[in-house]
Amino acid sequence: MSDKPQNEYLKAKIMTARPDQLQTMLYDGAIRFCEQAREAVQNGDAPTTHDRLMRAQRIVLELATSMKAELNPELCGKLAGLYNYVYRLLVDANLHKDLQKVDEALELLRYQRETWVLALEKLRLDRYGYEPPAPGAQKPPAASKPAGGAAKTGVGPGDPPGGRLCLEG
Repeated sequence: MSDKPQNEYLKAKIMTARPDQLQTMLYDGAIRFCEQAREAVQNGDAPTTHDRLMRAQRIVLELATSMKAELNPELCGKLAGLYNYVYRLLVDANLHKDLQKVDEALELLRYQRETWVLALEKLRLDRYGYEPPAPGAQKPPAASKPAGGAAKTGVGPGDPPGGRLCLEG
């Protein structure tokens, strides 16, 4: 069976995703590749370990270089330091096939993903005045939105496309 339909689906998903969704997808990919690398290290499969850790490194590099520092320079600086540390862990894990370094990188990536998702939920709550509906659920009536509107965050439905952002802390 060919991977072409799956690749086309993934390409369409990426091309139509909002910036906040892309950020989440990057975290998911880095975590998935680290998990696969971890398994490959345990199985003594050096080529797969190398490939998966290189993929995770590229994603972490994308996370580090795609922030909009002008939105919150201090937070972006801290995140850049964290991403650089995770990147270094992945490089060292790749060189030495070190499970502890893969595990530490995984722990940090999972924590960052969880923090990102919680921050998005809070921004949506602040902006729209309600919890985001579950997929397929009906939206609350327009009257439940806050009066006056909130500042554009680039993370809600209908927001203009743009790059990834650094959330205000």
